[in-house]
Amino acid sequence: MPGYTNHLIHETSPYLLQHAHNPVNWYPWGQEALNRAKQENKPILVSIGYSACHWCHVMERESFEDESAAALMNEHFINIKIDREERPDLDHIYMDAVQAMTGSGGWPLNVFLTPGAKPFYGGTYFPPKSAYNRPSWKETLLAVAQAFRERRHEIDAQAENLTEHLLNSNSFGLKKTEEREIFIQENPDEAFENIMKQADGEWGGFGRAPKFPQTFSIQFLLRYHNVTGNKEALQQALLSLDKMIEGGIYDQVGGGFARYATDTEWLVPHFEKMLYDNALLVAVISEAYQLTRKQRYKEVIDETIGFIQRELMHEGGGFYAALDADSDGVEGKFYVWRPDEVQKILGEENAALFCEYYDITERGNWEGVNILRVKKTTGSFAVEKGMDEEFLKSQLAEARKILLRQRNKRIRPLLDDKIILGWNALMATALSKAFSATGNKQYRKLAIENMNFLLSRFNAGQQYEYHHTWKKEKTKYPAFLDDYAFLIEALIHLQEITADTEWLLKAADITGYVQQLFREESSSFFFYTAANQQDVIVRKKEVYDGAVPSGNSVMTCNLFRLGILLDRQEWKQQAYDITSSVGKAVIRYPASFGNWACLIQDITDGIKEIAITGPDYEQLAETVLRYYLPNRVLMAAAEGRPEFPLLAGRTTVNTTAIHLCSNYTCQLPVFSADELMLLINRDKNR
Repeated sequence: MPGYTNHLIHETSPYLLQHAHNPVNWYPWGQEALNRAKQENKPILVSIGYSACHWCHVMERESFEDESAAALMNEHFINIKIDREERPDLDHIYMDAVQAMTGSGGWPLNVFLTPGAKPFYGGTYFPPKSAYNRPSWKETLLAVAQAFRERRHEIDAQAENLTEHLLNSNSFGLKKTEEREIFIQENPDEAFENIMKQADGEWGGFGRAPKFPQTFSIQFLLRYHNVTGNKEALQQALLSLDKMIEGGIYDQVGGGFARYATDTEWLVPHFEKMLYDNALLVAVISEAYQLTRKQRYKEVIDETIGFIQRELMHEGGGFYAALDADSDGVEGKFYVWRPDEVQKILGEENAALFCEYYDITERGNWEGVNILRVKKTTGSFAVEKGMDEEFLKSQLAEARKILLRQRNKRIRPLLDDKIILGWNALMATALSKAFSATGNKQYRKLAIENMNFLLSRFNAGQQYEYHHTWKKEKTKYPAFLDDYAFLIEALIHLQEITADTEWLLKAADITGYVQQLFREESSSFFFYTAANQQDVIVRKKEVYDGAVPSGNSVMTCNLFRLGILLDRQEWKQQAYDITSSVGKAVIRYPASFGNWACLIQDITDGIKEIAITGPDYEQLAETVLRYYLPNRVLMAAAEGRPEFPLLAGRTTVNTTAIHLCSNYTCQLPVFSADELMLLINRDKNR
């Protein structure tokens, strides 16, 4: 029996449950803890992390399981544990506060609040003993407690100043740049140049280690190349994808990507696997496959979706949040290999070939063990060995299957089995894009099943109101802007791949709800939290595209596309207004605004409006979807539909026709996808 049990024992979050038997008297965020802080006039210690966070586990073992440290925490503070994936709104607020105080942030995030929940001090990881130029955790606790007792007026002043800073940093969007200054090709040109200043031309990606996938920057480079024909943009985008796919950040045996690499060469990942990273990478690799038809991209799409189905999928159609970095208390242990293990499993001859191809050596390429990576393509490796490439690929594929079966017998990383609305919607979009690119109907089926799961399980009772998380038939927390924005985006994509307009109407209805509950009238931007949510000190507006795209950038894309599809001119204008407000920042710092940069390029180049009508509309639509046309909207039906502008007035004929339009003015119809592409390319070259 555990020696301690605290208030987290009734939570559903795996991260919070990990701390339920700490000697710390943890509370979840809620009125009970907040009221107690006011009643006892004690500062609040908020500690924020997530289940796949390696350093969160380290600090728990070192400090939160230490009885003497816990005694200090219990004596001087009201202690609250937060899963950042459950409460990203609180994480955003208190992360901004710590970054303002210290200049850096990360997880675990430990922040001290007044009894009124306003921050006054904080940091990330604190060691058990002074090290790394950081005070120890116990020293920090005693110093903060003493300051709160003896210099309360200074603490309160610091808290008020910080809260004022958070409010002021949230006041953007009131000054709009003229549209004609934003939606001109010179701006995407400048954004391209600024992205390339950070590009790693040898190993792909952007900036130095640690290296994150930065899928939005890659997506922008693909789209910029599509408009301008710039070869350098395409080269950097594909180099980035290729080096990630060849590196240790990609699970060569089981498929799927880790969150980021700790080195320049993408060899050593931070081993946690997040649903959202894999969704975003499947989406951008699907675009790359449409553009290049490179077979390896299709293989990685299949392998990654296979991993998600095998290890992150709920039987009802939802997707779990993440897999931990650690197993058996050691980071990466589940994924690494020694040559003798491989030899024992595969046999000497097959192991020799496999180890050479995947860089498995006696010395090891990381801490005495081996992370699988690819240093040469199968083509060049086959030439070296005098082998047929297809035979080599089949040998490697069979060996990977055998190793995967063996690996599954190891102690597995912890599964974070909560299901998050927004991350699932990102995956639904990725599945739609994967279907468009590959034609694999299983991906369309998965996308539909996932969406039905989300709409039924996450509904909060009101028609368009949803929850943020679901686990074991229990929903928690009101959905945030990201959840709604990603959901609407996924519904728009589902309409395109199914030709079912009910998805589009649902997207429009939810958009209307978001306009009511999240929109700031003075700026047209959207708050992260709904107007009826009361437990935050600031209603933040997020615009940076980080690990996931910002809710504002996705919502603005949604407004723009729905405005075209449904002829809602006020939504299109709102999209122009919002984008114009951030446009100059996007052009200067595109690495932080990659999704916005894609939108500016789309608006600048113009949206291709594609309508397909006739008896074979489904088959012809699937063919059109194979092509790389990121700046388009598409609707298809057997005959005209007067309620949808793109389909209005289309008479039924025996032959299925494709209509290419702009502002609902259409060229003469064509009757094949190839003819459509000739039209589009002719217009591009004018």
